[in-house]
Amino acid sequence: MKTDAKQPKGIIGRTYREGLPVIWKFVNEPPSPEVKELLPWLTILSWSYDGSGNNGMPIDVANRRMVLLEQAIAEGLEGDGLCQHSISRTGGNLKELIYYACDRDLFTERLNIALRAHERYPIEINFYHDPDWTEHTNTCELFRKD
Repeated sequence: MKTDAKQPKGIIGRTYREGLPVIWKFVNEPPSPEVKELLPWLTILSWSYDGSGNNGMPIDVANRRMVLLEQAIAEGLEGDGLCQHSISRTGGNLKELIYYACDRDLFTERLNIALRAHERYPIEINFYHDPDWTEHTNTCELFRKD
């Protein structure tokens, strides 16, 4: 099941949380109604880390592992249309990878398959039914210029 054929446009932005920078990366275009229907599950992968010596940002070793996790999701799930990246935020001792997925159980099953050869990641996964992509819209609004 493939979603959009064209490449979505993205934004990289910065906010501050408790005085620490948070870097955001997200797609600033709303998905088509068809994509919303196919991918109603807001899926948040949270990775807490100690960035106290790095202004709240992950150290290089952790950051490289975060990139490997994102690549595994892109190749093992997004490539098959099982999910679509929506938002990433890094900073304040927290990395969140946010996707919209077609099905919670299928996402979890395929994620485990994609990560089979990886060292275990210190992540927590939460799912929320968000068929209107409200979280995505709210993030876009956060960075919208008047």
